[in-house]
Amino acid sequence: MTAEPLAERGWTVRIDDTRLTICLTGDWIARLGSGAEPGAVSEIVNATNAEAGKISVVGFDADGLGRWDSALLVFVVALRQALQGDSPKLDEAGLPPAACRLLALTADVVPASEPPADHLNLFERVTEWLIGLWAGVLDVMTLVGDTVLRSGAALRGKVRMRREDLLACTYDAGIGALPIVTVVNVLVGGILAFVGAVQLRKFGADIYIANLVGLAMVREMAAIMTAIVMSGRTGGAYAAHIATMQGNEEVDALRAIGVPIYDYLILPRVVALTCMMPLLYLYASAVGIFGGFVVAVSMLNISPEAFIEQTRASVGGSQVLFGLAKSVTFGTLIAIAGCRSGLNAGRSAADVGRAATTAVVVGIVGVIALDAVFAICANTLDF
Repeated sequence: MTAEPLAERGWTVRIDDTRLTICLTGDWIARLGSGAEPGAVSEIVNATNAEAGKISVVGFDADGLGRWDSALLVFVVALRQALQGDSPKLDEAGLPPAACRLLALTADVVPASEPPADHLNLFERVTEWLIGLWAGVLDVMTLVGDTVLRSGAALRGKVRMRREDLLACTYDAGIGALPIVTVVNVLVGGILAFVGAVQLRKFGADIYIANLVGLAMVREMAAIMTAIVMSGRTGGAYAAHIATMQGNEEVDALRAIGVPIYDYLILPRVVALTCMMPLLYLYASAVGIFGGFVVAVSMLNISPEAFIEQTRASVGGSQVLFGLAKSVTFGTLIAIAGCRSGLNAGRSAADVGRAATTAVVVGIVGVIALDAVFAICANTLDF
């Protein structure tokens, strides 16, 4: 049995008093190219405009209609949209019942519109930025509060923190960071010695290079340089690790099986970095002073005994405690910034990079801002 060939679709217009009737003929099949809807609709609209004031209804006559599919529906929907407003009313009763039922489903469909243009003025933009900033501050405060509460619970042994995770994070934030911390602080100590020599030699006070190096390293440079290094090395790694787990849906899986995300992912990292930063600070202070010692003895003609004696006289226990307080605060800030950036990351590969970048930037800026706060407090207290 052979299929009946398709008849080319077509249409004609018949005007009876105030009614314009569209007589449909042939097979209205989508793959037929004749009788294209845009051209047909334009001709029908022109016909109604030519009879302006006389035509009040546009209807259909489907007696000559053969087979049809979506081509007929597209034609009617396009005509419906063209005749909106003050145009004649469209009467679809003459169409096949099945077509009428399908067209009824499209009656309430609103065509997609382009997104509204961004016409926010300066005040609205600033307000939107401030609201986003405040939401971020609240998020950080919540994370800090959870850290304090869960750390207290950890001391009582009431958290689900695995010992293996804590040891791994401690090794990574401690011994694993020693090479880069050593290199950076030795160089910083040597640079301080060179810079101090430039001015102190003018007054014949070369011996005070030891005071400058010792006090600067213990009070400021060891803590802040170590924090910046750890922000780029460890804070970014925390963010990338957690963001990758987010993209692989591992975080969702942990939540689904009832594993507390904070105890499993965040607390080991915060505790490890907070505990290791004071030790790294003490080590950085020692190697930084050693770097200044090497430069002063080998290039600035200062005796080893004089350098050691001047360093002991200038660096006191209060300066070391001040630096330890800084290092603990810096370590907590870097860990929280890295974990927060990872948890707030998206699920694509690009989001992992953005999370790591955000963690590093927030960590470094936060460390410098906190150091400024410490400096202001120390100056106020005449410390």
